[in-house]
Amino acid sequence: MDNAFFTKSVARNIFFGGSVFFFLLFLVLTFDTTRKLPKTDFRENLTPAVVSGKHIWETNNCIGCHTLLGEGAYFAPELGNVYTRRGEAFIKVWMKAMPTDAPGRRQMPQFNLTEQQLDDLVAFLKWTSEIDTQGWPPNIEG
Repeated sequence: MDNAFFTKSVARNIFFGGSVFFFLLFLVLTFDTTRKLPKTDFRENLTPAVVSGKHIWETNNCIGCHTLLGEGAYFAPELGNVYTRRGEAFIKVWMKAMPTDAPGRRQMPQFNLTEQQLDDLVAFLKWTSEIDTQGWPPNIEG
């Protein structure tokens, strides 16, 4: 086979041409992504109760078992849309009833949260459920 066609200058042209092509492709995809991102401000409706609820979420390491908007551990259900699916009353009763001691089920520990802490945690989960995730995570039941 004759390698006369594949010279150093052809290899250099392929390299630079490919580099320019992929750099331009990167710019086009970046522009397209930023154009399609929702124009929302996540600080909207950020009340002191929501901030306190997030602090409770973090200090009790809820993300160690649960996912929130698809991020976290997969040991327990997704909670990004739990407020929409279950509502405030259910969340509070569920938290107070833990652990249920149901055989064969994973058990959530009892965190002994006060009524105010439960209200703040529910406010945080409500705020989270209002974020436009554009269908993510795909499993609505968690």
